[in-house]
Order: sequence, then structure tokens, then C-alpha cells
Amino acid sequence: MKKRTVLILGMGHLAWRLKKHLALKEYDVVHSTIDAIQPRHEIGTFLDNLHAFLNKTDIDSIEMIYLLDERDENNLQLIISLISIFPNVPITAALFNENLIPHLEGRHSNLTILNPAKIAAPAFVAAIYEPLSRVTLPAPVHQNIHEHGKKKISLIRKMVYAFAGIMLAAITYFHFFENLSWLDALYFVVVTSATVGYGDINLHHASELSKVVGILLILSSTVFIWMIFSLTIDLLLKQQIQLALGRKKYNTKNHIIVCGLGRLGYFIVEELLRRNEKVIIIEQNEDSKHIDYFRQAGADIYIGDGRMAKVLTDVNVAKARALIAVINNDTINLEVGLNARLLKSDMRLILRIFDETMAEKIKDYLNIHLTLSASAIADDKFAQVLKQNDDTQKSQ
Repeated sequence: MKKRTVLILGMGHLAWRLKKHLALKEYDVVHSTIDAIQPRHEIGTFLDNLHAFLNKTDIDSIEMIYLLDERDENNLQLIISLISIFPNVPITAALFNENLIPHLEGRHSNLTILNPAKIAAPAFVAAIYEPLSRVTLPAPVHQNIHEHGKKKISLIRKMVYAFAGIMLAAITYFHFFENLSWLDALYFVVVTSATVGYGDINLHHASELSKVVGILLILSSTVFIWMIFSLTIDLLLKQQIQLALGRKKYNTKNHIIVCGLGRLGYFIVEELLRRNEKVIIIEQNEDSKHIDYFRQAGADIYIGDGRMAKVLTDVNVAKARALIAVINNDTINLEVGLNARLLKSDMRLILRIFDETMAEKIKDYLNIHLTLSASAIADDKFAQVLKQNDDTQKSQ
């Protein structure tokens, strides 16, 4: 029987998963990384080193070469190099840049290029509509989360209250000690506080105590008015800056929150908008190249850290239909999901967890509704290319 060998080049979750998948199918899997092919201390071009590496392998026994590095530039370099060395060997590569795929596949009939993010995205979107068999447990009370939601009296409001108290005390004093009517006392205190000084009512013949009270009223009014005015202007400017940066409070209901606008998040949002869903994207990187595109497409963008209670409150997570966290970090996705559930105990959470086994354990242990591994979804599609190639060879 002919030895069935598959060569996998690259490192990452997808490469590891496909290696395991094909080994179970009784393929002889040879796995190597870019660093192994081109060591840093090695002299020579990448093409020469790749040729030397492949010469150590029985190239005639290789049924498929998979290029599954996490970086597009590495896979692109491998595609071009391998086509020039072994044009007849079937190659299946992962590329996240959709623009390059038709150009490369059109130049080489034995080349198949798949986008792992595009493959995985529909599964994350479909999870929104799947019925849930899991019973939702009440979320534990988290003091910090609830305290954050309480409306606190701002410094401006405190100063306004204090200033109003000083004016009320001054009005009362001048009414009783200077025998002014309530209206005249109010008029005198307002004119004095505003430093207008019409002079129609003055303290020229008043007692020394009243003059001291008048001086204190002028000084305190000047300080309070200046502070309140400055803080109000500062608050308004900060609010305008926050709005310009995409940080505003939303009142949207029955919407879907997508946390992370990376490779996978891009295709998830595209699919959600295609289905006419209301989407709010939380993205920490305000320089993300996709922000303007999705704003024009109709999605709302919030620039911030999805782990923060304020951010989750601002995007109205309590009224959201689902939250999808697909940041390129399992721990952050988990933290986003758990914090969201503190604000809405029955929130449908769809979290990206790279390791499929860990995803299942997290789902059971922490009562998360749905945890998905993008690489686990994509590796089946990559394995199908090899099966199709085998079926084609058998039919010939």
C-alpha cells in the first residue's frame, strides 16, 4: 500500500488541530515550522533553505502540502516558493486576505486557498439562532459591577448644591439682620454673587458683621462660579471627545454585541448585517482599518475595552439579544462574557475559545451557553480538500 504522507508547514492552533485530525485518519503527517526551515542563524535564501528541507522528504509520497501559519506573509512566501519548486504537488493554504486568493488560485490549478475566519464565521452567527438546552443559572452578585451602575452625584452637582446653600444662607442673613424683604435679599445676593454691583442696595451703612458676610459672599461666589463653569466646560468637551472616538451610551434593544473586530469578527459582522441584525461592535483599537467600513455599512462602533462594566453598560448589554466575543485571546473573551452575564443573567454568550476541549469544559463549568473553537470549525474544511483530492485520484 502506498504510504499516504501529508506535509503541514506553519504553526498555530489550526496546524496543530489538522495534524491531529489527519493522524486519526491514518495519514503519515510531517509537521514543520517556518523557523525550522529558515533558522535565524542559517545563511542562504528562504527558497534555498526550503528546497534543502524538502529534499530530506520523499516528495513523491506527499499527497498534500498544507500551509497553515498564522501569518499571511509566511503562507504567501511558502505558496510562491513551493509552486516554483514543485508545481505538481497539491497545496492547500490558509490566507485571511481575501483579495489575494483569486489571483493566486488562478495561476496554479493544484492550489486551494481557504480563509479560516470566513469558514468559522457562519457557525458563530448560527449559534445566535440555535435553541438553548442549557439551563441558565442566576449570575453571582458582583459588588463592583452593581456599584458601577449606580448614579453617583458628580462633583459639579455637589458644588452647585453647596453654592445654592451659601446663597440661601446669605439671603436668610440679610433678610433678618439687614431688614431686607425676601425679594430684596434675593436680589442683593444674586447681584453681589454675580459681581454686577448696581449699587442700589449696598452695605455702606451696614454693620461690620454684614460687611464681612458680604465680602465672604463675593469671594465664595467667585470661586464657586469659576469652578462650576470650568468643570461644566471640561465635562462637555470630554463628552464631545468621547462621541468623536465612538464612546457613547446606546439605548438600542434586541441587538447583537460583537466584541473584537479582527479577522473573525470582520466576517461575523458582515454576516449579521447581511441578515439585517442590529449590531454594536466593541473594538479597543481605534485605528482598526475596518471601523469606517462598518460604520458606513450600518453598524454602531464603540471604542473601548469590552471587559469594563461601563463599556458593557454603555452598549446596553442588559437589553442585548446576544454577545459574541472573538478577541484573539481566550482569557479576555471569557472575562468579557462573564462580566456581561453579571449585567444580564440570561445573556446568550458566544465565546471564541481556541482549544475545543477547553471550550467544552468552560461551557460546563462556568455555565456558558456556547463556546466555539474557530480552528476546530475550520480544520474539517481543510481536511475535506485532502479527501476530495484522494477521491479524484481513485476515480482516475
